[in-house]
Amino acid sequence: MAEAASPTTEKKFLTLKSSDGHEFEFEESIAIYVIPLSNVDTETLIKIIDYLKMHSLTSSNEEEIENFDKEFVSIGFKTIFKILEAANFLDINSLLEMCAEAVANRIKNKTPEVVRKIFNITSDFTPEEEGEIRNETPWAFEGDLDHSLD
Repeated sequence: MAEAASPTTEKKFLTLKSSDGHEFEFEESIAIYVIPLSNVDTETLIKIIDYLKMHSLTSSNEEEIENFDKEFVSIGFKTIFKILEAANFLDINSLLEMCAEAVANRIKNKTPEVVRKIFNITSDFTPEEEGEIRNETPWAFEGDLDHSLD
């Protein structure tokens, strides 16, 4: 009688290379999320790997993950936009939703000028048209005048 082969519990590791040449080695179970990396830079890849590791650890409790997530999105708009784009590209919906919610919360109660600056949008109104709109709908121009992009 032949013995059944025991299932291997050996973890498989992969090495991935970012678009700017940095290599990362980690478990295959995480790597399946980040195979196509041609448009993900090193800083963004590191953040995504950290996120995936934290959310895949069975030893992490809910409070640890919540604290990690709060700190994770406490970054500048430029970085969070890169992560959003990469999460969308890599189809990591939980990360995409978390970053989108963080952006929405940060632009809440901002003036249209601040929102345009954050998203690099040029107003298509002439100064006269904008003045007329301001007079007609002053409530739409209320909000935080903080112009920082942090």
